[in-house]
Amino acid sequence: MDASSVRADDLLMLLAVARTGRYTAAAQLRGVDHTTVARRISALEDALGGRVVSASGRGWELTTLGQHAVETAGRIEAAMSHLAGGGVEPDPVSGVVRMSATDGFSAYIAAPAVSALRQRHPDLSVEIVTAQRRAALHPGLDIEVVVGEPQSSRGHAIELGRYTLGLYASSAYLARAGRPARVEDLERHRLVYFVDSMLQVEALDLPRRVVPHMRDGVSSTNVLVQVEATRAGAGIGMLPCFTADRHDDLERLLPEEVSESLPYWMIVRADSLRIPAVVALSDALREETARAAAMLAGVVSAPRVSAARGPRARPARASGGSPS
Repeated sequence: MDASSVRADDLLMLLAVARTGRYTAAAQLRGVDHTTVARRISALEDALGGRVVSASGRGWELTTLGQHAVETAGRIEAAMSHLAGGGVEPDPVSGVVRMSATDGFSAYIAAPAVSALRQRHPDLSVEIVTAQRRAALHPGLDIEVVVGEPQSSRGHAIELGRYTLGLYASSAYLARAGRPARVEDLERHRLVYFVDSMLQVEALDLPRRVVPHMRDGVSSTNVLVQVEATRAGAGIGMLPCFTADRHDDLERLLPEEVSESLPYWMIVRADSLRIPAVVALSDALREETARAAAMLAGVVSAPRVSAARGPRARPARASGGSPS
C-alpha cells in the first residue's frame, strides 16, 4: 500500500459509489461520466493494494478495505463542509439518505417522521422508494422497511412494531351486495388485495389461506390503490387497519374471525450506520412507529376523512377490534 499516492478525490468517488451502489448513479452524483468513476476506483485500488468494491446481484458493495476507506472519505467530506461553511461547525445530520418502505408505512409513518426530522436538520434530504418486497438491501439504499422478519441480511435489523390487517368494505357496497355474516359468506364477494403472482412476502397470503375460493376483484401492488378500490365498491378489501380506519365510508368486517398482526422490520446497511444522518433517520422511524402503535394495531382510529367533506377532526376512540 502506498498511502501517499491516495487521492482525496478518489476517496470521495468511492463514497459516492458506496451511497448509490452503482457507477452510473455515482457519476451523476459527482458530475462525471461512469468511465471516470471506474477509472478513479481502479486508481484507488492500485494505491491501496486491494479491492475496495465487489460486484453483486445488488450492485457494487464495499469490501472490508473499502469500508475502511469510506470512513476516511467521510471525514474528508466533513472537513470540506466545515471549510465551505466558513469555519462554522456543520450539522452532521445532512446530505441525502435513501430508504424504501411499503406504501402505507411510507405515507403514514415515514413521511411525518422525515418532516419532523427535517425541521431540526434542514440540510437533510430523504428519498423514499415505495416497494412491497423482501429485505435485500438493494443498491443505493441506506434503510429498508419490510413486512416480516428478514431471513438473512448483511445489515443491522430491528423490529419496529406490528400492524393489523382486516377486512373492509364500503357502506354503499354492503348495502348493494349484502353484509357477510361469517367467513364462508366471503366466497360470494370479490377480493381487493395484492396481485397474487407478484406477492413477494409470504406473511401477506392471509386471504388465500382463510378464504381460498374467494375470487379477485381488483388487485394492485399498491395498498393505497387497494383502499380506494374498496371505497369505490370494487369488493371487500384486506387492508391495513391504519390505512382503512381513517375513512368514514369503510366498515370493518368479521374482526374476530379475520385479523392478522404482522411485523415491520427495519434493516440498515452496515456501512451506513457510520453516517449520522442515517442513524438519525432510523431513530426517527423507530420513535414514530412507537407513537403510532395503537393506530397500527387498529385499536385507536387514525385521523379520519369524511367521504363527502374531506378531512375533519375527530377524537380518537378505542374500537375494541372494530372500526370506530
